[in-house]
Amino acid sequence: MARKTETVQLPLALGHDPVADREHLLVSASIAPAVDLVDRWPDWRGPMVVLVGPPGSGKSHLATIWRGMSQARDVTDNLRNGRPVPYRQGAFLFEDADRAGFDETALFHLINTVRQNGGSLLITARDLPGLWPVALADLRSRLLAATVVEIGAPDDQLLEQVIFKLFADRQLEVDSRVVSYLVSRMERSLDSACQIVDEIDRLALSRGRRITRALAAEVLARRENATV
Repeated sequence: MARKTETVQLPLALGHDPVADREHLLVSASIAPAVDLVDRWPDWRGPMVVLVGPPGSGKSHLATIWRGMSQARDVTDNLRNGRPVPYRQGAFLFEDADRAGFDETALFHLINTVRQNGGSLLITARDLPGLWPVALADLRSRLLAATVVEIGAPDDQLLEQVIFKLFADRQLEVDSRVVSYLVSRMERSLDSACQIVDEIDRLALSRGRRITRALAAEVLARRENATV
């Protein structure tokens, strides 16, 4: 296997220490609106933004980049466990709001604090705020008034860029035909891209072979069989 030096990395949670910053972010049409959101901070249309997207669409990676830029405090645990947020100013991040329960009163007070003190609040979720099972009427009203930015499933362009860079992070060269083969058959998810590249790398190393389409096909088949 040919290996080369590569300095450009991805904002993905891998064991190869990729960089989570705006400079190294890969952009395609599917995430362009969300990237624009990150770039425009702190000049948002409103103090609260809900970033919505399916699993593996990259919303958590973008939230991580925004947190680094804004020095936002991650208050997810506070809101999940009913602990008050002990801050009055600044930027705040609440992840996966619709995946588990949270203290509705605490979130309502946080939103008011952000509005009154010129702060920012970024919330990530899989579904639109109107679909969340929120009982507190005042909170529902606040959430429905938030700016919503949606991310679609990764498109072919983004998946190809991601896979090339994931291999590059491992100092691996891979034929473009192998990447195209993967993109046309894999689950459309950045998380899946990470897992597939890891499995291909491990299998190639264990056999002392270069990365080929046949090896990629074997990994995809194993993953498909594991889900049956």
